[in-house]
Amino acid sequence: MNNQKGFTLIELLIVVAIIGILATIALPQYSKYQARSKVTAGLAEISAMKVPFEDTINQGTAPDITAVNGGTTTTSNCTVAVTGTAATGAGSISCTLLNAPGPVLGKTITLTRSGAATGNTSGVWTCATTVNPDYSPKGCTASGT
Repeated sequence: MNNQKGFTLIELLIVVAIIGILATIALPQYSKYQARSKVTAGLAEISAMKVPFEDTINQGTAPDITAVNGGTTTTSNCTVAVTGTAATGAGSISCTLLNAPGPVLGKTITLTRSGAATGNTSGVWTCATTVNPDYSPKGCTASGT
């Protein structure tokens, strides 16, 4: 009697079909994960700039990109813009996402510091972003669609 060795063609086709089904489920989830990771990385980069921004305000100087990020306007994840007024302490640090997956490419994340003119909320940082709410980090208000 002959013993069968190896797999039949049907068994191999079933395995290929199962792998295909798993790939169609996993790839969209992975793409969403990549986009969320890029947005979170951009937020982390500009969040680190809040301390130099505060130091500049406390010294009575208007914050700019040189004071906040050493004059570098581009990081690995962002094109950074800094605005602020020494008199009120109000200002913002924004990140336009670079090298990102399609759904978040070119979108912005903005950290805004309230100034003295807003009363009891002086010095409070808020986060807003133009990305879709699916990709927005916790604590950021998303206005994208």
